[in-house]
Amino acid sequence: MNHINRRQFLGQASCAAVGGTSLLSTLTNLLLTGSAAAQNAHSFNDYKALICLFLPGGNDSFNTLVSTGASATSPAYLEYQTVRQDLALPHASLLPISPLNNPGRPLALHPGMTQAKSLFDSGKMAFLANVGSLVRPTTIADYNNSASLPYGLFSHSDQQEQWQSSIPDVRSGVGWAGRAADILTAANDNSSVSMNISISGNNLFQVGNQIVPYTVNADGASQLNGYQNNFGYDPIRKIAIDNQLAQEYRNVLDKTYTRMKRNAMEAYEQYSEATSTPLPADTLGNGPLGKSLRQVAKVIAGRNVLGVKRQIFYVQWGGWDFHDDVVSNMADMIPVVSQAVKAFYDLTVAMGIENNVTLFSASEFGRSLTSNAKGSDHAWGGHQFVVGGAVRGQRVYGQYPDLYQGNPLDTGRGRIIPTTSVDELAAELALWMGVSKSDLPLVLPNISRFYNLSSTNPPIGFIA
Repeated sequence: MNHINRRQFLGQASCAAVGGTSLLSTLTNLLLTGSAAAQNAHSFNDYKALICLFLPGGNDSFNTLVSTGASATSPAYLEYQTVRQDLALPHASLLPISPLNNPGRPLALHPGMTQAKSLFDSGKMAFLANVGSLVRPTTIADYNNSASLPYGLFSHSDQQEQWQSSIPDVRSGVGWAGRAADILTAANDNSSVSMNISISGNNLFQVGNQIVPYTVNADGASQLNGYQNNFGYDPIRKIAIDNQLAQEYRNVLDKTYTRMKRNAMEAYEQYSEATSTPLPADTLGNGPLGKSLRQVAKVIAGRNVLGVKRQIFYVQWGGWDFHDDVVSNMADMIPVVSQAVKAFYDLTVAMGIENNVTLFSASEFGRSLTSNAKGSDHAWGGHQFVVGGAVRGQRVYGQYPDLYQGNPLDTGRGRIIPTTSVDELAAELALWMGVSKSDLPLVLPNISRFYNLSSTNPPIGFIA
């Protein structure tokens, strides 16, 4: 006897079903919300949204948050210039910042980050220095002895998975935002739409043990092909689908499939109603990243229609694997991120929701400090940013590393061992979203290796 799993069944059923060409994704989205973690039920009087902006490919973040000084002959800038060689940005082009705390050296932003500098200077953006996936706090001796290292180190797919699961020592099919949603979703009303919404397709980050993301695109949710006034509309097809949904089936698979199709249609209707709420004017533009963030804002604006108190969004904007022409490629791409993030924050201000919305960046790894024919190679630790009204901004958190070759964190060619773990970053955000300290190990199984759960201090301190 051949046994098929749920994924295989849905795949086969959707291909066979009337109107099924766009259905599989929606059905997968709908295997979700009703049963999530009732024993961990939370109740909230406020609303909070968390947005992960994932930059796949590995952003060269040592050219995003740059070691500088008062002049081109300053020791901190010379150290940067010496190791980066033809990847070094001219001193005169950099945008100096003045952190309220002491990051250990003068720092500046990439010249294409003028809007980000405005956010930082106004206290709405913070940087997290040298973050990466860690099994436990790691020294160069640990690295040289291959002790407790993340699997597949320097691999795109492996380190993307580790950033999204926050479990770098074993492979996992569940992400830390999914595990958080398993706990938090009971605080939401009985919405047909998951609290985890992806604007950028399938991702591990939002998949829980019970929750999966509701996947849309920058233009919104997808209807069943041919069912209503969309491409391929056919009144005969609509009648056939209606008849199929009206049937009562004895077979458990037929019953389940029909129920899922009904749920998919209900979710589409609810999501479409929620995102029809008019937005204030914005400057996000019509590029892919701007449109994706505008779609997030539409969902946030429709939160009362969805009946939600907590939501987690995933937005991805790729193309960061620069093995050549780092300087010119980043000059094209970094300004897009800077402008979009500032425009999104400004939109949340116009909506009166800026203190309840936090956006953070993520990328699977930083890149090598040394040059590879005007490019940089896969590395490990890198810098990230976090933006929002609740952020304790105009600060750089964590340890900005020394950059000279052979420094105590250099594994070779300027591949830097992280000094802040993904677990600590995720813990701070999960606590802000309402996960209790006692539940934190359910979200981040390795958190006790980095953070004392009995401490009265936050894991990092970047959010109020």
